[in-house]
Amino acid sequence: MATDYFINADPLVSVLPSEDGAVGLDLEADSLYRHAERICLIQVCYGDEVVLVDPLTDDPLDPLVDWLKTSKIWMHGADYDISLMLREWQITPPVLYDTQIAAQLLGHERFGYASLVEQYFEVELSKSSQKADWGKRPLSPKMLEYACNDVRYLLPMAKAMVEKLEDLGRYEWFLESCEAARKRVIARESEERESWRIGGSGRLHPSGLRYLKALWQWRDGEAAAWNRPSFMVATNKQLIAWSADLAEGLRIDFPPKLRRDRRQRLEESIEQAEDLQESDWPSKPKQERRRYDETFEDRVKVLIQKRNKIGGELGIDPSVIASRAVLEQIVGGRVEAEEILLKWQQSLLLL
Repeated sequence: MATDYFINADPLVSVLPSEDGAVGLDLEADSLYRHAERICLIQVCYGDEVVLVDPLTDDPLDPLVDWLKTSKIWMHGADYDISLMLREWQITPPVLYDTQIAAQLLGHERFGYASLVEQYFEVELSKSSQKADWGKRPLSPKMLEYACNDVRYLLPMAKAMVEKLEDLGRYEWFLESCEAARKRVIARESEERESWRIGGSGRLHPSGLRYLKALWQWRDGEAAAWNRPSFMVATNKQLIAWSADLAEGLRIDFPPKLRRDRRQRLEESIEQAEDLQESDWPSKPKQERRRYDETFEDRVKVLIQKRNKIGGELGIDPSVIASRAVLEQIVGGRVEAEEILLKWQQSLLLL
């Protein structure tokens, strides 16, 4: 593996600048290739420097993790990376500036990192390593270049964006939005979730849910033993379809390439679900019944028209101000505006 790009955490921390937001960060993981994803590469930029830290070596990461606990850094689309930090390091920087949020507040219609680099610097980045296996070693020269480019333009772009936000009077909106996004991820990661309740499970009755839970547990066990992502054993769509069929008393069509031992364990899981007493079946989540008066739709429509007009005047996507679902909750009296909207959003909508 080429070593020109790499630096250990300890010497890196000793040279990182202490100024607010003078460091950019990105993470690469192996979620497409392993059952339990890992942080496989850390990309850091500061000044004109771009360096990589390899967390899969025996060199301690503690100095960098400790540094992040008290630092203010730039990232792009930080949601996923915040989740990775919390799961693996149990930390998140106290302040995260996100260029994706900045781009949305500036009205960019395309706000992916590569699109923004092209817009700001007229540089077209290669996406060839986007789905690469970052857990493999050595990393190819192409992957190393891709990783460096993921942060190479981050700080210059952030500087340009901050200037535009300040000129438009939206910098305080940006700070509030970044902090709210960071807190949302922290709250989400701390929730106790029933992971087997995947997308589409809400359509199933308890009879189907008992099968879904058993099928999900079978899939998770197979994926863990194989050390591959769960979707490589069976997709969520398959689990939902199988559960619905089983609840109707139908036989499921097993994939033709399903290994014999894996199929046997699947059949055993189905049998166990069939033997469950009805009192032990999972229940459907209770949904709050919404009772809206006859003026509800008209009031929502008026508020959406107001939001759209403001978005058009500002040159930003109206949903950045507030989504329809959020406005429906406010109009329906399910939440107060200050509970669900940021201060800058409330001020625009006068709520």
